[in-house]
Amino acid sequence: MSIPSNISDIARQVQNGELRARQVAEAALAQAASNRDLNAFLYLSPESILKAADALDERRLRGEVLGPLAGVPIGIKDALCTLDAPTTCASKMLLRADAPIPAENPTTHGWRAPYDATVVARLRQAGALIFGKTNMDEFAMGSSNENSAFGPVKNPVDRARIPGGSSGGSAAVVAAGITPCSLGSDTGGSIRQPAGLTGIVGVKPSYGRVSRYGLIAFASSLDQVGPFAQDVRGAARVLEAISGVDPADSTSADLPVGAYEAACGRDIRGLRIGVPEEYFGEGLDAGVRERVEEAIAALERDGATIVPLRMPHTNYGIATYYVLATAECSSNLARFDGVRFGLRQEAPGATLGQMYGASRNAGFGAEVKRRILLGTYVLSAGYYDAYYLKAQKVRTLVRQDFENAFAKVDVLATPTSPTAAFKIGAKIEDPLQMYLADVYTLPASLAGVCALSVPCRPLAATPSQPPLPVGLQLLGPAFAEERLFQVAARWEALRTALGPLAS
Repeated sequence: MSIPSNISDIARQVQNGELRARQVAEAALAQAASNRDLNAFLYLSPESILKAADALDERRLRGEVLGPLAGVPIGIKDALCTLDAPTTCASKMLLRADAPIPAENPTTHGWRAPYDATVVARLRQAGALIFGKTNMDEFAMGSSNENSAFGPVKNPVDRARIPGGSSGGSAAVVAAGITPCSLGSDTGGSIRQPAGLTGIVGVKPSYGRVSRYGLIAFASSLDQVGPFAQDVRGAARVLEAISGVDPADSTSADLPVGAYEAACGRDIRGLRIGVPEEYFGEGLDAGVRERVEEAIAALERDGATIVPLRMPHTNYGIATYYVLATAECSSNLARFDGVRFGLRQEAPGATLGQMYGASRNAGFGAEVKRRILLGTYVLSAGYYDAYYLKAQKVRTLVRQDFENAFAKVDVLATPTSPTAAFKIGAKIEDPLQMYLADVYTLPASLAGVCALSVPCRPLAATPSQPPLPVGLQLLGPAFAEERLFQVAARWEALRTALGPLAS
């Protein structure tokens, strides 16, 4: 029996008994086995997945009503706590010092959380099958998934290329067709950028829309959990399931959850789509620009009004982000000291301070150390006002840019990334070039607005490369996710009508 790739079809067929959850799980496990070279999973337990699938089938046989994600396998980024699997943030810091690192399931001896993250608990309640922990940039710090302590993830479109980061493993499992959905986290583009580079849908909800309880923090004022999916409707259904206020997270917003999936069927006639000049300037690859402009033109032909506009503080986004995010990183990662959990390095006669230093030096990778040092510097006496305080003021100006824009338009349309996926190793030795990969995604994170990436038609194939994905980024006001799904679903339909490849 063939297994649908569509989330709604899987759930419907499992709910009505046309398909057993175990069949779905077995098909996903077979697909994972045939794509092991992607290095997308850090932990995958077939036994626990099949056990959960059997329990779901038994519930249906007893006449229980199954949830909207019944039988849907969903990969979980390794930054989200799970009761039944280790959580390590792809870092040696959360491994036991006295345990080996196996070639398969390398995080087997990692830290075990005593609870599920709220989003994981909500997925279980909706009937989803939690399908392993996915690889990522260590502690979510990176744009290519090359900073994982367990090796880089490969892009399913071209295994010589990066899948984007930091949620590269979550993007890869969806792009490879292993699972129809996964969860990632987005601090400055870590869902949208990998979605754009692998040719799938990725959603960064408004800050406060989804609970962060159980997400190991990188930058608490920026982090948000969101879904990857193969189609817009699937992403909408998953976001509905995980959204809503959570008493365990004081930053979650006590606002009604929108009808995201229903919004996917609405037309866009009369909607105003803003095209900010700053997102189409220097550094944007010509082919990417062509594909994004093609999508915007198609939306205009379908009844939307295109409005050119300016967002003058966009160019300060990278500098602002890398002051604020590193400052918060320095504070949040102070808890990883070799005492309470994770790696501990000590020697006879060592002082407490020496044990802290040895543990953190052995546990953290180069990029994490770099950001901790930057963050500690900008928070230090004598530099706080010059860097951190000034960055907070510029963040306000970036937010005001979005407020001014959304007074004139309903949605913004931009490229997700300035280039298509680059080769593994091409930028890893140049942190500044790597940081520039997020130039179009960072401002929305600073402003706390909602954003998603939906595939454009890909770049034309050449003798040296396959047709590489390009992402269209759509941005809306805070808590206007319905509007984003409305436009994204319409473009998805128009893209299908245009054909899969650029001519």
